[in-house]
Amino acid sequence: MTLAVIGLGSNIDDPPQRLQEASHRLCALTGLSSHRVSRVYSSPPMGPQDQPPFFNAVLTANCGNEAGELLLSLKAIEQSMGRVQRRRWGERCIDLDIIQFGELELDTTNLVIPHPGLCERLFVIQPMIDLLGPNHKVPGLRDLGTLRRALSDHSLTTCEAFELHL
Repeated sequence: MTLAVIGLGSNIDDPPQRLQEASHRLCALTGLSSHRVSRVYSSPPMGPQDQPPFFNAVLTANCGNEAGELLLSLKAIEQSMGRVQRRRWGERCIDLDIIQFGELELDTTNLVIPHPGLCERLFVIQPMIDLLGPNHKVPGLRDLGTLRRALSDHSLTTCEAFELHL
């Protein structure tokens, strides 16, 4: 079994509910077990600023499948939940990304692991710290605590009212 770290994000169509639905769908996937989910955070959009803030969380699980199989499952969940690509880094009802997959370092046309933007995404690093601790090391990168300190000027709000339940 491999530790899979999956990022969840949404900023339209009732984002907290979308994160809850996605987490339930992830828990139902064959090959994933021992699920844990972080708190929900809100942050300004990374891309175009004329869109609502994003709600984000991270789910960890033990995965018995290959990374490519997991990616296909995530894309199927996004599609079934109605994700439409409107513009790069634009608004979306759900976004599911493989952030880390064990010790795998991969760079292909369809999949890059660890996620290539991880070092700029406090909204992923902080939820990972919630679940894995600040000393957790991402392959090819530094520990999460060091990555967090490098983003001390980024804005992030804990959404206590929106707790995800598995």
